[in-house]
Amino acid sequence: MRRSLAGVALAVTSMVALSFLIPLGALVMSLVKAQAVTAAEQRAAALAPVLALTTDPSALRDSAASLDPARQLVVHLPADAGALGDSKAPPALLERAQQGRESISQAIPDGWICLQPVVLPGDRVAVIENFVPEEELTHGVKESWAVMSFLAVALIGGSVLVADRLGAKVVRSSRKLAQASRALGQGDLDTRVDPVGPKELRDAGVAFNAMAHRMNELLAVERELVADLSHRLRTPLTALHLASERMAGTPESARVEAAVGELEAELQAIIAAARTPLAVGPMGQGMLGTEPSAGHESGAGAGKPGPRCEASDVVRRRTAFWSVLAEQQDRSCRLDLTQEPTTVGLSDDDVAAVVDALIGNIFRHTAPGTPFAVQVVRTAQAVELVVEDGGPGIPEPDLALSRGSSTGSTGLGLDIAGRAATATGGSVEIGRSALGGAHITVSFALAAQAPAGRRPRTSRRRPAWPHRR
Repeated sequence: MRRSLAGVALAVTSMVALSFLIPLGALVMSLVKAQAVTAAEQRAAALAPVLALTTDPSALRDSAASLDPARQLVVHLPADAGALGDSKAPPALLERAQQGRESISQAIPDGWICLQPVVLPGDRVAVIENFVPEEELTHGVKESWAVMSFLAVALIGGSVLVADRLGAKVVRSSRKLAQASRALGQGDLDTRVDPVGPKELRDAGVAFNAMAHRMNELLAVERELVADLSHRLRTPLTALHLASERMAGTPESARVEAAVGELEAELQAIIAAARTPLAVGPMGQGMLGTEPSAGHESGAGAGKPGPRCEASDVVRRRTAFWSVLAEQQDRSCRLDLTQEPTTVGLSDDDVAAVVDALIGNIFRHTAPGTPFAVQVVRTAQAVELVVEDGGPGIPEPDLALSRGSSTGSTGLGLDIAGRAATATGGSVEIGRSALGGAHITVSFALAAQAPAGRRPRTSRRRPAWPHRR
């Protein structure tokens, strides 16, 4: 590219320089010639008054010498007196000037001749001749041409140099962008470019950086989605594990228990492989990696409505599922649902995933027989899901909220709850419950009211389930 730009600059500047240089050279030659001829005519005209006053040869020679030190000024007296000086005029032109009394100024083989006739007393005609040699007609022309040629060459060289520097800047920016693209294509997701060069290349660099950053975000969301889906599979896995415990003592129990253990190990491996240390900014995505809408942030939907559900209904259904498993492990389960509308900007699956993650953690990290309680509370601006248990609790709440940081756990359960709450503009808080264990509060911002003609479903409070041995 640099060579192409330099070639273009060379061609364009050369054409411009030649378009000015040729006319200027011809003009300089014409001006020098005109000045020399004009000076010769003026010298001849200046000697005419002297010749009209006197025809004395010595006086005329002195006057001619004072006017023309080069002694090119010659006086042709009438035929009987001859010429004063070395004449260069062709006889035909001299006779034409004498006979026709005509001023003549024209080129001759060796230069330029000027003939000025002067009428003397007695109707006699004298002719003043001034010869301009060829050297004087072109005096200084070559020097002027040399100066103009030097300026033209300097102009061409400067333009080529500037074009090469500009081309080098463009090439350098393009090469860096190409190198960054290759590095990104080879898997270096942290590569970035410094936007430099012309505006178009700077815009391309900014767009490349934005693309790379977005790729990081999308890959991180994809990996977390794989981990989330794997974590959701632990809910039926827990049910299988409990079922295998009830089959203890049967021929099939060992085989089922081994299969369940192998499946759990595979899920743990999938979660570990899906998580990579990608640097991702604030995600603000929902459970499935979608960005929150303005309605989620403010609690009132705007524009196209997003997903909606009644949180109390979902919590009731999922708690009913877990209550069966709780009865098998002699766990008491208490459910307390508000009777007010609890519409949130999440899908049924998203809310169900939060409930399964929180209750599933209780079953995985507390001993059988540990009680737990689930509660849904409606506040002025949010719906709060409260899950508490009578286990050992969470000694480091801040560390538990960091995905994958909990000891002996993937940390996905609390992260699922946290990202679901963040998607609606809510939050997650961890404390100590009245039962002695963990107290987890997940706040979901209220969604906008349902459109006219549609009434949100409400939940009814129902008593706790009795547990059976």
